[in-house]
Amino acid sequence: MKSPLPVRDGVNATRLRLPPEGPWDTALDYMLHRWGHIDPEGILARFDGGEIVAADGSPLRRDTPLAEHTFIWYYRTLPAEERLPVEITVLYRDEHVLVADKPHFLPTTPGGTYIQESALVRLRNTLGLPDLIPMHRLDRMTAGVLMFSVNPETRGLYQVLFEQRAVRKEYECVSALDPSGLAPGLSASGRGPDGGAHDARWAVKRFASPVVVRNRMVKSRDYLLASVVDGEPNAETRVGLEQVGGPDEAPRALFRLEPHTGKTHQLRVHMAGLGVGIMNDPFYPVLLDKAPDDYSRPLQLLARAIRFRDPVSRQDVEFRSELTLQEAPAAP
Repeated sequence: MKSPLPVRDGVNATRLRLPPEGPWDTALDYMLHRWGHIDPEGILARFDGGEIVAADGSPLRRDTPLAEHTFIWYYRTLPAEERLPVEITVLYRDEHVLVADKPHFLPTTPGGTYIQESALVRLRNTLGLPDLIPMHRLDRMTAGVLMFSVNPETRGLYQVLFEQRAVRKEYECVSALDPSGLAPGLSASGRGPDGGAHDARWAVKRFASPVVVRNRMVKSRDYLLASVVDGEPNAETRVGLEQVGGPDEAPRALFRLEPHTGKTHQLRVHMAGLGVGIMNDPFYPVLLDKAPDDYSRPLQLLARAIRFRDPVSRQDVEFRSELTLQEAPAAP
C-alpha cells in the first residue's frame, strides 16, 4: 500500500491500522489511548496541522470518526541521534540501481535506536534519492556490498532476482585458530570436529576441500539467537579456506563463504558449528553480555561480492567490496 505522504528527512511516513470498533469515538481518541501518555499535545498539534492523513492524502480532523478509515499515515518524531563514526561509500550507480559499500556498525534500514543512522536514510539524504529501497539486507555488524533500487518502475525486476535466488553472494570471514588446540566451543580435549587439533594444521586439513553445511535453522523474534534444530534443511553454506597465517601465537584463517539461502545469522551459526566461529562475534558460539560498540573490534564478516545477470541490460554483472577485514592473514 503506497503512502500518501512523501519521504521526509529520508524516512517514510508511518502507517497505522485503526481498529474497526472499540471504546473510542474518533481516530484522535484511539491515538491518545495509544500514545497520549507520551506526548498528548504533540498528537493534538498534528491533527490541527493536517499532518495525520487518510489513504487519499486528506487530513484527519479531531472529530474524524474511528470507523471512517482503516489506515492512516503520519510522521514519527525522530529522536536525536549521535552520528556513528563510520562512512558508507557508493561503488556504482545508474538509473536503476545503486550499490554501496556498507561499513560495520551501520544498520541497513531504520529500526530501534537507529533511524537517521542507517545506510538507507544516509544515502537518501546525501544523494537526494527519496525512492531508494534496499534489495537485500546486511546485519548491522556485517560490512560489504549492499544493493539498492533507485527506480520504482524497474524495482520489481531486481526483486525477482533475489526472490528466485538468482543473485550469487560471496562473503569473507576471519576465524581465530588456537595454537594450543583448545578453543572456545570445543571439547576440553581441544580436538576439532574431525578429531584433529584446532590449529593451523587442523584448519588446512579440515578445509582442504570446500565444506557444505546444510541444516535447519529457526529464530524467534523474541530471542536474539538463531538455533539449529532437527528437520528438513532450510539453510546451506559452502565454506572454503582461503588463507592461514598470522603470528605463531595467534594464527588466523580467512574463509570464503557462499550462502545458498539467507537465514538470519546463517553464516555466523554455520561457522560456529564448524568450530571456527567468526572473530569478534558477540553471539556465537557464546552469547556475551551487551556492551557498547567497540569500533576497534568489528565483526570479521564481509559481504565481498554479488553477481547476477542484469534484467535490464541482460549483461552479467559483478560488484565487489573495496573494504578489508582487519584481522585477515596476509598472503604469503
